[in-house]
Amino acid sequence: MTKSKQTKNLVAYITAGFPDVNFSVDLALALKDAGADTLELGIAFSDPVADGPIIEEANLRSLQSGFRVQDVFDISEKIADKIDTYWMGYFNSFYHKGIENISKIAKKSSVKGFIIPDLPHEETLIYRSTFTKNDLSLVSFVAPTDDETRVKEVIKNSRGFIYLVAYAGITGSGASEDLSQIIKQVKENSDTPLYVGFGVNEKTAKEKSKGVDGVIVGSAFVKVLLDDSLTHTQKIQKISQIAKNIKEAIN
Repeated sequence: MTKSKQTKNLVAYITAGFPDVNFSVDLALALKDAGADTLELGIAFSDPVADGPIIEEANLRSLQSGFRVQDVFDISEKIADKIDTYWMGYFNSFYHKGIENISKIAKKSSVKGFIIPDLPHEETLIYRSTFTKNDLSLVSFVAPTDDETRVKEVIKNSRGFIYLVAYAGITGSGASEDLSQIIKQVKENSDTPLYVGFGVNEKTAKEKSKGVDGVIVGSAFVKVLLDDSLTHTQKIQKISQIAKNIKEAIN
């Protein structure tokens, strides 16, 4: 019997509550129907250091329109039992709400875990027990600039998935680096799925997905969210089509 090829996953990032909570719920469910396997709900923050100008603009506009972290909770209650959902944000947003408190809320809402790009690995160890007891994953980050010792340390207790930063830079850039060595190191030392992010779009997805278990797409979707010439329905239709195209390209 021929072993079937494992399908590669698509992780879709959207800025939560932008332009409003109901739209985010509709978009999340549409992305699921379009082939997205996992959703990153982005928590708007005033200084998103890992994000490029597109997501930064969405963060700013979301905050200007009255975004509250409560919006993320409200959205998650309606979608997290239907599509694997992670909260992506900067540590201050989590710390401000209390790590214990926000972990309990996440668990109650069926959220899978957190993605916190500005929390150094060494500091994650302080909070990992809180996440674990609430059955939440804290996604580990690796980059081509990490040496093998560092990679082994970062991924040894990884859960959910491992986020491979495709280059040293910000999201949305077209820069690229040779990822073959870092992919090899991760695969030799962990069974946790490895997804590549930063600069993944319809044109680059197929190439970037080589050797990994999936891709993470953000700016390509958020760019559509920022297009004020489109109606809400048109935005959802366009983003859904991009998701379908990327899912087809990586598989």
